Amino acid sequence: MSIRDFFGYSPEQVSHAERLASGAGGFVGIFLIAVVSYYFTGFEGAAMIVPSMGASAVLVFAVPHGKLSQPWNVLGGNGISAVVGMTCYLYVPDVFLAAGLAVGIAITLMHYMSCIHPPGGASALAAVIGGDAIHALGYQYVLTPVLLNAFIIFLVAIGFNYLFPWRRYPASLMKSVSKGGPTQKQEYNIPRLSQDDLDYAMRKMDLLVDMTADDLVQLYSLASKYSETRHLQPEDIKLGHYYSNGLYGSLWQVRQIIDESPHEEPTRDKVIYKIVSGHNRYTTGTATREEFAYWARYEVEQQENDWVRAGGTIESDPTA
Repeated sequence: MSIRDFFGYSPEQVSHAERLASGAGGFVGIFLIAVVSYYFTGFEGAAMIVPSMGASAVLVFAVPHGKLSQPWNVLGGNGISAVVGMTCYLYVPDVFLAAGLAVGIAITLMHYMSCIHPPGGASALAAVIGGDAIHALGYQYVLTPVLLNAFIIFLVAIGFNYLFPWRRYPASLMKSVSKGGPTQKQEYNIPRLSQDDLDYAMRKMDLLVDMTADDLVQLYSLASKYSETRHLQPEDIKLGHYYSNGLYGSLWQVRQIIDESPHEEPTRDKVIYKIVSGHNRYTTGTATREEFAYWARYEVEQQENDWVRAGGTIESDPTA
């Protein structure tokens, strides 16, 4: 395992426009929230509340289509957590115990209410350790400034993201908007996986994934369409070399070119191959060089018991 894999580093695959739009949205949202928080709690209270809203801003403006960024998560997660935090402050005398209970109970309730929102933990904690300005508010803290701030972020996110054709908030609006006009479900054709399949898989994993099942369906569809367009060129197919079709499970194969029959007409140029890993292992076949190139996704080489492609990605034989 590399150091990069250990720390989970993966370069973002988003455009400069997307990054700049996220930053601009965060600026507008937090500016308004800072003004509101200062009005209700003064400088001391605002200093404790605004950081949690800053975390909410990162979610709704940087990942507006993420599951944890949706309106119910923002409003419900912050609101429930604020109630829990203020309750713990009022009824648990020990501040350390109250702080731990506030965050722990808030996380649990957010799970049960299906509104997990990481900044909610900060909203709960601020109610306990936020100082006199926040403590003086009592349960009013839940409405003003927490829910009011969350509602401001919600409204700003709707209006701001609407300015950019590729961004919509909440994520449900993306289902009816696309560049070509048709709805997302009309645009995407899912031949093997349905949304129910992905819902089932997410339940079986018992993990909270910051993507909706609908987003996963669209991601799978786009990846599948892109994969279908990727293949080698006939001139890339060389005698003695190994090639993989890049599929999964029983469909995966590695073939070696063991002979070739050149022809003046490119369409009649043939190769003879042997399946060395995967389905129908050790059998042979023939194909035109063009057909084989369309089948092949990339060249591989064998290292110990694994097949490795360019970049060091390992493919394991599912039949081994």
